[in-house]
Amino acid sequence: MESFLFQASIYLAAAVIAVPISARLGLGSVLGYLAAGILIGQIPGIGSETQDLQHFAEFGVVMMLFLIGLELEPNALWNMRHRLIGLGGLQIGLTGLAVFGLAIALGLDLGASVAVGMLLALSSTAIVLQTLSEKGLMQTGGGRSAFSVLLTQDIAVIPMLAILPLLAVHMPVSLNPDGSMTRGDDAGAHGAHATHSLVEGLPGWGVTLVTIGMVAAVILFGIYLTRPLFRFIHAARLREMYTALALMIVIGIAYAMVLVGLSPALGAFLAGVVLANSEFRHELESDIEPFKGLLLGLFFITVGAGIDFGYFLSRPANIIGLTFALIAVKGTILYFIGRAFGLRHRDLWLFTLSLAQAGEFGFVLISFSLQQNVLLPSLGEKLLLVIAMSMLMTPLLFIVYEWLSKRAGEGAEHTTPDEIDEQGPVIIAGIGRFGQIVNRLVQSSGFKTVVLDHDMRTIQLMRKFGFKGFFGDPTRPELLHAAGLKEARVLVVALDDPSAATRLVEYARRERPDLHIIARARDRHHVFQLYRAGADDIVREMFDSSLRAGRYVLENIGLSEYEAAAAEQAFYAHDREAVRDLAQLWDPNIPADRNEKYMARARELEKELEINLLSLLDGGDGGRGN
Repeated sequence: MESFLFQASIYLAAAVIAVPISARLGLGSVLGYLAAGILIGQIPGIGSETQDLQHFAEFGVVMMLFLIGLELEPNALWNMRHRLIGLGGLQIGLTGLAVFGLAIALGLDLGASVAVGMLLALSSTAIVLQTLSEKGLMQTGGGRSAFSVLLTQDIAVIPMLAILPLLAVHMPVSLNPDGSMTRGDDAGAHGAHATHSLVEGLPGWGVTLVTIGMVAAVILFGIYLTRPLFRFIHAARLREMYTALALMIVIGIAYAMVLVGLSPALGAFLAGVVLANSEFRHELESDIEPFKGLLLGLFFITVGAGIDFGYFLSRPANIIGLTFALIAVKGTILYFIGRAFGLRHRDLWLFTLSLAQAGEFGFVLISFSLQQNVLLPSLGEKLLLVIAMSMLMTPLLFIVYEWLSKRAGEGAEHTTPDEIDEQGPVIIAGIGRFGQIVNRLVQSSGFKTVVLDHDMRTIQLMRKFGFKGFFGDPTRPELLHAAGLKEARVLVVALDDPSAATRLVEYARRERPDLHIIARARDRHHVFQLYRAGADDIVREMFDSSLRAGRYVLENIGLSEYEAAAAEQAFYAHDREAVRDLAQLWDPNIPADRNEKYMARARELEKELEINLLSLLDGGDGGRGN
């Protein structure tokens, strides 16, 4: 216990130091975890003994797959079938065939080549989903396509685990360097699922039947037994019992999978899918999420610590060459599949680069293959290192994607925009959630608008609902003039990019000093920038909705509707004047918390607001609400 606690303390301390540094440098948390693991791996007596923590770390992947399953209702899976079978199926099939051909060319036997093709066709669900979520790329076309492929890969692990025992060969006794004798099946004892497996000694077809049976048992458990269990726990009315039950379900299914030599993460994913329609789904998510985040980070650390640099340094050219060859082969196949399915530009590069590595399920399949005598131990060790190295390079591939995206962004203005054949009194630049409401209100009131947006998909979606818009970058002068900038009465700037919005306001004010400009602001500092750029009316994204929510609070804490509305109006009027006042003191070159004049005036204005509201509501009596 003392040794375990010491190791855990070292791992957590390394994560607390490395991950924030990595995140501040824009490299993401995954690279920080991996870097922390690599550093720990070089510490004598600590990095070499990660087995105890690995058992805990593996549950990070298990819980992540369980939560992914909870998000995927069977109906949603059916609706995604074209992407799952098309994108995902083609990626696994073509990558598996390509790696199989290379393995045969390198002299591996048929069974080992098939196994290598399958396990290297998989990508890292843990790293890719974590990075996509952190960088806000999950809802992009490339992110959704990558998720579809990852989901297909996770599902494909089921038949892969069923096929591997059929590839088993009888390995001869071999002579170790120290003179001891080792059989192939003895080497498999190092696999994660070799101990106490119920399938030991069974023929290949028997292992396959047991595998199918266990999968069916998990599905039946999820359908028929979880609801009675939750109702039983609910009767106790103890919050911690929900957490205990959620952990019991995940850990129990994981253990059942280990008993038959299957991946515990695979069983958790299946259970999650089965429970996706359950009324207890959100309860399970909230109970598991905190454990998932911490353990998943620990998993990345153990991957970094598990990289055998001694073996790597003995043949660096070979390992690096194989790693780059794997990334090149997978990336090439992904690129052409992505193009075939209509991905272009940034989405295509995101899809290609995010999935070009091998994944954590490769560790599981290698371990299972060693147990089933499909791979030689020496080959398994080399494959483990190639997979770990490719996973280590994944954050770097995302950096390459960001560089390519910037270049694509620089060249985006050369994309042919729509020919604008209409003009109107109101120009709306940007038709996201904010601009959409403005456009509907103005058009429904009988006024004509000209809508510009640089997102083709958004424009196409608008047209499906009967709203006309034009594709093009609203900051381009020729598009603004084509939309009628010279004759327009109002310009609404509703762009997501704050800097682009400020540039557009500056240009429009120079061209039309008399034009009324209404601009959307990200925050108060963006308000100051737009004010200086020449905007007439500036609307903060969350200000009006937050003000209304505050009025509701006042109405339900003791004020009448009239009093709450009066307080809301007073706050609104005061804030408008305060922003204008503070804009005169704001300096873009000095942070607000270091601008003494700005801070002093802000405190004075806040005190004035408190006095005004109390005077309005109570005639100076500050006792209300205390």
